[in-house]
Amino acid sequence: MDITQSGYSNVNIGVEELKRITAVVKESHNIDFSHYAISSFHRRIVRIYELFKFKSLEELITKIKSDKVFFEIFLKEVTVNTTELFRDPAFWHDIRKIVIPELQKKPVINIWHAGCSSGEEPLSMAIMLFENNLLQRVKNFATDINTDVLKVAQSGRYPERMLPQFEEAYANYGGNRKLSDYYKIMGRELVFDPMLLQQTTYRQFDLVIGESFSKFDMIFCRNVMIYFDKVLQDRVAKVFHESLKPNGFYALGTKESMIWCSVNHLFKTVSTDNKIYQVR
Repeated sequence: MDITQSGYSNVNIGVEELKRITAVVKESHNIDFSHYAISSFHRRIVRIYELFKFKSLEELITKIKSDKVFFEIFLKEVTVNTTELFRDPAFWHDIRKIVIPELQKKPVINIWHAGCSSGEEPLSMAIMLFENNLLQRVKNFATDINTDVLKVAQSGRYPERMLPQFEEAYANYGGNRKLSDYYKIMGRELVFDPMLLQQTTYRQFDLVIGESFSKFDMIFCRNVMIYFDKVLQDRVAKVFHESLKPNGFYALGTKESMIWCSVNHLFKTVSTDNKIYQVR
């Protein structure tokens, strides 16, 4: 692997260089990228070179060690923060059809959104829970490795330009109100009703080195595992299984799989197309 396609022909980024970068990040910031999928990690490092026009590996490493502002940007680039309100509406159809009836039986509902990014997913779930008269029973935990995106999630504020996309997804999901019932436009931002966020605790959490910290009725971890190698996918799946209550639900992204995880046999599939599993 190299970086010649980016125009920096004097800089080669191979496996050894990637190992050095991960070692420096681990030593300086206690964040471990050693089990990230190597092709994805390489692409993100190439992009960082292009954005900041680094001329050498040493220049990048010095920035990682000494510049906290740069490191937050680095972290955001490497971890890929792509999410949407009611992303994949068919998935949310299945959550409403399969999961909500089970959650309605519980006096208290605990949900973990792992890798929540900028918060559109926990916000989507809060809207669904509100529409099913369950929001006040819920204790939500929304975690991510990146503190910058957690601040966005906690604010409930999104660019107004996202409105057409949000409206379309909510309509395709089949919400029983108008999305405009849940937000106000202030300046060029959509500001969502604080009551949707007040049941959620936002915290930094690294899935790579994290352990089970509570018991949950449902865990969302969608479109995160695709950036991990199989060793790390297995390790994280074990943490999730330990974190789920009996009959708890686990949601993956549609392009992800449990097949090679050692705890696969401990789950049953309740939605094949939308990758929703339940503890046996």
